[in-house]
Amino acid sequence: MPVTFTFGEFLGARSVIGSTLAELGEDRENLFVLTPDIGATLVEFRDRFPDRFIDVGLAEQACVGIAAGLAYDGNIPVVSGMLPFLSMRALEQIRTDICYPNLPVKIIGTHGGLVGNGGSTHYAVEDLALMSALTNMTVTSIGDPLMVGEIIRQSMSMTGPLYIRLAVGKKDMVLYEPGQHDIRIGKGIIAREGTDLTLFTHGTTVAQALAAAEQVAEAGISVRVVDMFTLKPIDEELILDSAERTDGRFVVLEDHLAYGGLASRIADVIADRRLHLTAFERLGIPQVYAGFGEDEQLRDKHGYGLSATVSAIRRAHAA
Repeated sequence: MPVTFTFGEFLGARSVIGSTLAELGEDRENLFVLTPDIGATLVEFRDRFPDRFIDVGLAEQACVGIAAGLAYDGNIPVVSGMLPFLSMRALEQIRTDICYPNLPVKIIGTHGGLVGNGGSTHYAVEDLALMSALTNMTVTSIGDPLMVGEIIRQSMSMTGPLYIRLAVGKKDMVLYEPGQHDIRIGKGIIAREGTDLTLFTHGTTVAQALAAAEQVAEAGISVRVVDMFTLKPIDEELILDSAERTDGRFVVLEDHLAYGGLASRIADVIADRRLHLTAFERLGIPQVYAGFGEDEQLRDKHGYGLSATVSAIRRAHAA
């Protein structure tokens, strides 16, 4: 797929998914795409390969079960849908039908975090905790739409399951210049270098983290921003390096429950590796049902918006 977008422009991750799968389908006759009635952006694949496109209707559990069956037969199934329902309604099927036999099923979905203004039933806010708990599952959360295509291409050679979390996927900011970073599943990205503290983030909040780092730079605070787009397996070496290079000062920002997501996974590494930190701040969704509103408004309301991020950086810097 030709890359014509640059940093700061907007592109729909869904369109990248559709074009990438259609491209991969040309060379991979065992690539199947399935959806629980969320296939508007998969039209290109459907039209080119109608025998390898399956829309099961609003039945996420059936969709995952069929994908598992296709994988048993030597195929590479990709399930594309809405994560609030794929991660919860089909959780047992993902665990037992896909993860237990370690099948190469890719689950790609939108509406990760408080995006879409659909209300609490339509927000995936527990999903990363659930997926990270599953044996054999690789878990990613992607903010840059151009990264989605690269991750999908890399996943074609994976022998086990993969979870890809996105925002709404209709208008996403391009965060990185093409070729700027070595994007590899299992490795984080240093989105901005800094020396005073490290701000870890992923997915929908990467742009906010970069904006916060830019804002505090005016006050002389140098923030390393790490896009930890793979939560499992987590990049332990990057965490250790960040602790050493930024004086053990960590802030974690995520559009997920504050406990159970990236902050909890980093805290596990800190405990397991016996790191001695100077400061540790976690910003995320508290134990509430968030309600309706635009995502930026909800972040502000629940204490992890831009101003709250800047405040957390200042507290960690002063520690």
